[in-house]
This record gives sequence, structure tokens and C-alpha cells, in this order.
Amino acid sequence: MNDRTDTQDTGRHQSGRKAKSRGGRGRRSGRSRERLIYIPLGGAGEIGMNMYLYGYGAPGRERFIMVDAGVTFPSMDTTPGVDLIMADPGFIAERADRLEAIFVTHAHEDHIGALGMLHGQLGYPTIHARPFTAAHVRRKLEEAGAEPEAVVETGPLPETVEAGPFTVGFLPVSHSIPESSALVIDTPAGRIVHTGDFKLDETPGVGEPFDEEAWRAVAAEGVKALVMDSTNVFSLHPGRSEAVIREPIRELVASAEGMVAATTFASNVARLKTLAEAGIAAGRKVVLLGRAMRRMVDVALQSGVIESFPPTVSPEDARDMPRDKLMVLATGSQGERRAATAQLAQGKYLGFEMREGDMFLFSSKTIPGNEISVARIMNQLSEKGVDVIDDGEGLYHVSGHANRPDLERMHEIVRPEMLIPMHGEHRHLRRHVRIAEEKGIPGVVAPNGAVVDLTGTRPEIVDQVETGRIYRDGSELIGAFDGIVRDRIRMALNGLVAVAVVLDDADDPLREAWVETFGLTDPEGEKELAEHIEADLDAALTRASDKVLDSDEELEALIRRTARKTAERLIGKRPEVRPVISRLTMA
Repeated sequence: MNDRTDTQDTGRHQSGRKAKSRGGRGRRSGRSRERLIYIPLGGAGEIGMNMYLYGYGAPGRERFIMVDAGVTFPSMDTTPGVDLIMADPGFIAERADRLEAIFVTHAHEDHIGALGMLHGQLGYPTIHARPFTAAHVRRKLEEAGAEPEAVVETGPLPETVEAGPFTVGFLPVSHSIPESSALVIDTPAGRIVHTGDFKLDETPGVGEPFDEEAWRAVAAEGVKALVMDSTNVFSLHPGRSEAVIREPIRELVASAEGMVAATTFASNVARLKTLAEAGIAAGRKVVLLGRAMRRMVDVALQSGVIESFPPTVSPEDARDMPRDKLMVLATGSQGERRAATAQLAQGKYLGFEMREGDMFLFSSKTIPGNEISVARIMNQLSEKGVDVIDDGEGLYHVSGHANRPDLERMHEIVRPEMLIPMHGEHRHLRRHVRIAEEKGIPGVVAPNGAVVDLTGTRPEIVDQVETGRIYRDGSELIGAFDGIVRDRIRMALNGLVAVAVVLDDADDPLREAWVETFGLTDPEGEKELAEHIEADLDAALTRASDKVLDSDEELEALIRRTARKTAERLIGKRPEVRPVISRLTMA
């Protein structure tokens, strides 16, 4: 761990210390060797796994707040068998006594998914979120066996939370999930606005519309740094409102003759409501397939985010209804293997089956990296004779992120002293900085691990801390460099040979080596690959010197070398080899 940002330590600061007045410009005086820093641990240089730190204090003694702690999802190509991936919190976990609180911008998995698993490592700090988001965070903690009482519901501005040297307020924004918020973070060095994920939508249907007056009021007190979503920086047209797709979806559903199914992000309550209303308007009964979708609707109703949702029928009751009178809303818009959409594409799910003449609508954008799995599901549905409708023409989906013109409009509204792009790949961050600097706003590309000093008039990268990824693998958390995932990839690519060798108390082979192969073909001929390797190992062990036979390390190297050489000669593969050496001793 790089400790240059942390050369000294202090006891835990008591939450509730009065922050300095908003809008302070952060002049450096004799006492103000203190600095304001920003450190992304995840979400900068990538899309997903969001985890951001803000610190204030003397170098090495800063007090911190964290913004979000999310996950991203694995792929069989790069992380086989892994359940979830999250940013490594090691830097702040080692300084947990100086972490004042966690603030959550919204309830998407890439912003809350890691909270339950990491809360203990972070010293069980208080988690602040607005009610809808708080309900989902509590569930995350409960599922991980943590205490849900750590979550405190917080209202929007003017309500604020004091956490050490920070005063934080939630400023509502529009996004593809209800109750999303930017954070207005006041510090002794000035005001930071952390946008979270956002779009400029004045008619979102569900959730709060974009309120330009509220944003201008926040900006009027002076904003030192705007830390900003960069996801759609390459989209050159202004973003569209959720309202514009309601009629096209209604017309599409009305035109269908067979059963209609649709998928979207389960968290997009506005879209779920639009789809359900289209089904009702077409005289269909609406069925929700997938636990995540039902849970989102339930929490939205309980928290007051929506006053009502179109009536639905249970999957059990729907099975007895005419198929052409059903509208099925299914989870799994990103090709998730266990979700309802994938199950419907493969066969039946809870008694439902897609047939020729049915329609399946993908009312969503495919996240980069998920294209192959989504295309596979679409093709499986097509092979059944289902009419698959996607968003290729932009009729049935709008993004939850601000496009380039909207980003530039936000630059003009907020008028920050500096801009720090986040929530984007490196190319997104770089382009966003260039756009801001063309308008006279200094910025810096700050990927994960960068320590950015915000105290002066320009952002400056002053250090780098170690960052990385950790994986949830079953019930355990493992490090990216533990070798487990690497071994799985090697076995998948090369196959596996297991070798057992037994030696007597004189360190002589007691019997022939035993070999078992996994994921490898056999060569032509009567003998299996395992038999060829056993024969070559027996010959190698017979010729081996006492020095080799006496040393487990050298004996394992001989076994690996021999087995790989045999496999490469016979089938052209160099497999992973796992020797097991047993030595017998006389009583």
C-alpha cells in the first residue's frame, strides 16, 4: 500500500463537528496546511463499481467520507465462476477510524451492491441515503448479516448531514431509478457537487424532474469542484425524456397478436409503469416475472415514490388466462443467465413459454460487455418464432445519463472552478476534460487511485494509492491477485492433469504414478492420454536422482515438466498439472 497520503494518524473525529460556511473558497493560511482531496477507488476509468472518497485535513490526517460502494458483474471470459466484482476498499479500510460516513446517491447495484459485504471492513460507519434508496441498502446489509440500523434516512436539501469537516446535502436529480440525488458537499475549502448518475429530464414520469432553479441556487453560493457523470459524453444529441417513449410503446403493444413479453432494468420503475400501462390499455393482464422486479415495485409503493401501479396478476393465476391477453414483464435485460428472460428463451419459466407469433421487447440499452449474452437470448427467442424488438431505432428506450449537450448545459448552470469527470472509461474522462477546458474550466483525468488535491485553483494529482478489485466467490471475498480466478482461466484454456505419486520411507516410488485428466482429448490409438503420461512419469521417476526424489519442490517440477511434455507431444496442449506427493514413514 502506498502510504504517502497517510504519514500520520489521529483518533476518530466525533461526527457532528460544525462545518465551515458554504461556498468558502479555501484560502490557505498558516493553519491551512490542511487540504481537500478526492480519491476514486472505483468508477473512474470504468463504468461500474463506483466508490469515491473525499478527504479534508492535514496530509496523512485527513477525515474522509465515502460516496457509494457498488459492484459490477463478471463474465465467463475473464472471471469464470465469480458472482460479483467490487472495488478493493483496502486504502480506506486501513483508515476506517477516520471514515466519518457513507453517502449513497441512488439504489443501482453499481452504487450500493458492495455495501453489505464491505460494511464491516469499513468499521461499520453510518450510511446516509434517501428513503427509497435506504430501503434497498438495508436489504443489502441484512442479506450480508450486517446491521440494517446503520442506515439513516435523509431528506433532500435543505436538510443536511454533518460528518466531520463535511456538511452534505442531497440534491434531487433525474435518472433511470427513483429518488436519485447529487451530493452537495461543503468543506472548509469550498463546495463540491458530486452529480452521481443523472440526466436532464423535466418529465420523468416517476421520480423528481430536473429542477434548474434548485441547481442554480446551489451554484450561486460558489462551487469549487464539479465531480461529474461522464457516461454519455460521446452522445452528441440532447438527451430525451422518459415521456417520449410512452406512446410508441403503447402502439407497439396494441399491435401485437400473441403474448407480449418485455424486459428492462428492474430498477427502472418509470419504464415498468409505462410498460404495464401499455399492457392494460391493450386489454391485457400484467404479470411480473422476477423477484427483483417485484421488489422494486413494492419498495417504490411503500416509500411513496409512486402512488399506484397498474394491477398485476400472479404467475399462477396467469397460467389459466388466454395467452393473447397477457403482458409479461421479465427481469434479465442484460442477458443474466438465471433471470426470467434467459429462462424464457431457453424453455419454460414458472409455466410460461414463448411461442411462434409472440412478441418480446427489449426496452433497454445493452451495457458494453453484455452484447454476446443478450444477442444469444435474442437469437434463442427468434428460433422459437418470436418477434424480437430491440431499441435499435431509439423508439422504446431512453438513457438515464446526460448526453454531451446536457453536460455542457450543466457546466453553464453550475459554473464550477474546476471539473473532475467520473463514471466513465478513460476515454470518457479524457473527452469530458477537453470539453470543460474549451469552456475555460480546468479539469484533470483522475482514474482509480489518483489522489487529487482540490484545494488550489486547479485540480492537481499529487499522489497515487493502490486500487484493485475483489471478488465475491460463493460466500467468500477473494482478491484479484489470489490466483483463484487465474487458475480457473488456465484450466479452462489448457485442461487439467492430476498426478498422484507415493514414495516409501526410503524416498523411492512405491508404485506407478496415478494420472487423471480433465478437459483434455485423448490421442489416436488404444491408449488414453492418462496412460501415456503415467508411462512417461514412471520412466522419469526411475531415472530421477536422489536429490530430486528427496525434495517435494524438485519432484513436483519434474512431474509438471514431464506431464506437459507428453501432452504437448500427443495432443498439442500444455495443461495445468497438479501433483500430489505422499511419503510413507515407518512407525
